[in-house]
Amino acid sequence: MSRSDLPSRAAIVATAQESIARGSKSFSAASRLFGRKTRERAWLLYAWCRRCDDLADGQDHGHALSVVADPSERLARIRAMTDAALAGEVVGDPAFDALRIVAAETGLPARFAHDMVEGFRLDLEEWRPRSEADLYRYCYHVAGSVGCMMAVVMGVSPDDDDTLHRACDLGMAFQLSNIARDIEEDDRAGRCYLPEEWLVEMDIPPGQHMKPPFRHRLAVLAQRLATKAAAFEDSARVGTSKLSFRAAWAVLAAAGIYGDIGRAVAARGEHAWDHRVTTSGLAKLGWIVRAGGQAVRRARLYSPAQRDSNLWTRPRD
Repeated sequence: MSRSDLPSRAAIVATAQESIARGSKSFSAASRLFGRKTRERAWLLYAWCRRCDDLADGQDHGHALSVVADPSERLARIRAMTDAALAGEVVGDPAFDALRIVAAETGLPARFAHDMVEGFRLDLEEWRPRSEADLYRYCYHVAGSVGCMMAVVMGVSPDDDDTLHRACDLGMAFQLSNIARDIEEDDRAGRCYLPEEWLVEMDIPPGQHMKPPFRHRLAVLAQRLATKAAAFEDSARVGTSKLSFRAAWAVLAAAGIYGDIGRAVAARGEHAWDHRVTTSGLAKLGWIVRAGGQAVRRARLYSPAQRDSNLWTRPRD
C-alpha cells in the first residue's frame, strides 16, 4: 500500500468519532465540550482504548462480554500493534493508527500506553484481586493510565506529576463505578473484581456473590466501591484548575455524568443489578450545564490543595 492509499487523518478521526458514539454515550457527550483539536485527539485515543478492550474481552464496542479462546494470541496482537503505532509505523488498523497519530501529535509517553496494555494482560490471564491495593493497581492499569493519557492530550506536561495524579484519580473513579455497576455482567463471564479479602470479610463464599442470599452483603460492597469512587472523583476535580476552560468543562461534565453511575448503584442497594444502570440524556444535559458553571468558578471551587494522603497513588515513573 502506497502512502497515497493510506486513510487520511480526517478519515481516521471520523472512524474514531463513530467508535466513541457507539461505545460510550457519556464520554461522547462530554468530549464535544473540548475545542476541536483536543476533541479529535480525545476521539483518537478513545478508539485505540476501545479496540484493545474489545480484543481482550471479545466484545463489540463494549457490549456482550465473553470468554475468549485465544488470550495469548490476542495479548500478543495488542502489544505488537501498540508498539508499532508508538514507533510511528502505519499499522493498517484504524484504531491503532489513531494511537499513532495522537502519540505523534502530543508526545504521548509510551509508558502510559504500556501500563494500559498490562491491564489487558491481567484480564486475559483471568487475574483476580486479593486485596484492596490489588484492586487499585488494576484500576490504574485499565483506567487511571487512560486518565494520564487524556491529561497529556489536553496539554498537561508529562512531567507535571501532581496534575497527572489528579487525572489518574478520575480514571480510578470511573473504573470503580464500572466495577460496581457490572458485578453481575462480570460474573456471567467468570470474572470478579471484588477483592477476595472483602468477600471473606462479608462471609460470602467464593463464586457465590450473585446468589440471592448474599445480595444484601453484596450491596454493602457496592456502596463501598461507590464511596471510594466519589473520593477519587473529588480529588480529580482539583486538577481542573490547571486546565483550560473547555478542557475543565469537559472533564467536570464527564465526572458528573459517570459519577452518577456509582451513585445510582449505591442508591439501588440490592436491586442495583436488576437492570443495567445508565445515565439518561436529560441527566447528561443537566451535568453539561452544571459543569459549565463549575468550570467558570473552578479556581475558587477547586483551588489547588494537597492531595489526600489516604488515596491510593499511581506508581511513579
